[in-house]
Amino acid sequence: MAERPPPRPSPARGEGDSDAAALKEGRAAREGSQGAARLIALFTDFGLDGPYTGQMKAVLHLAAPAVPVIDLFADAPSRNPKASGYLLAAYANWFVPGTVFLAVVDPGVGGTRAPVIVAADDRWFVGPDNGLFELVKRRAVMPPREWEITWRPAMLSASFHGRDLFAPVAARLALGDTPPGALRDPKAMARNDWPDDLAEIVYLDRYGNAMTGLRARVLPKSARLVAGGREIPPAHTFSAVAEGAAFWYENSTGLAEIAVNLGRADAALGLKIGSPVEIRP
Repeated sequence: MAERPPPRPSPARGEGDSDAAALKEGRAAREGSQGAARLIALFTDFGLDGPYTGQMKAVLHLAAPAVPVIDLFADAPSRNPKASGYLLAAYANWFVPGTVFLAVVDPGVGGTRAPVIVAADDRWFVGPDNGLFELVKRRAVMPPREWEITWRPAMLSASFHGRDLFAPVAARLALGDTPPGALRDPKAMARNDWPDDLAEIVYLDRYGNAMTGLRARVLPKSARLVAGGREIPPAHTFSAVAEGAAFWYENSTGLAEIAVNLGRADAALGLKIGSPVEIRP
């Protein structure tokens, strides 16, 4: 049977009155912004097959049956928190304030990485402290806050913290509870060597289009991208180029994406997650 979610916590020992007040203020602010959170978004690398997403959803339904659960990504870059972090940051802003992102790309599960909650721009992020939330925190308009999750369920598997730990915590946040953990410096484990925009392929969709970790707005409009050994010109959209032509464009989420009109960019250019991209102004 899935473990029930944590009880509503008191401030962790050592946080002090000011931190307790901050937690209460944060909850009040969130509940006053389009009401208490009523949406959980799943972002994982579990894939579209197998039991893992279903098991997490079962825990969420048990703990918060009235809260909708949205499948954002089940095919985030596998075992790749870095690429996934740029992807998550690009998509998070499309969700209403108060959304809880249950994000699990966790190759170090059961190891020394900490389980965390991040509050950034009126949204919650629950998952492993392995860089997955680095870009979310860095791009936040308001200073982000972070908690290390100190609550543990009675039964915690070594290999499925998404189900046993992160899902119950995400459910409680969606119901308006305070974070079950201890406040800590959100820059404590910062990946300062990661760039603000990643010149690599971070996602391949089912059509073979290749998303980069580059926000299109930081690129010159006339810039050409080099990937797979070919120089790729910009275009407004697919119909602006000939059939079979490669181009890059600003996709609907604001990322620079490489595509082939009526073709597959991954096959035509030999692209995969992590393939480098060069920018030529």
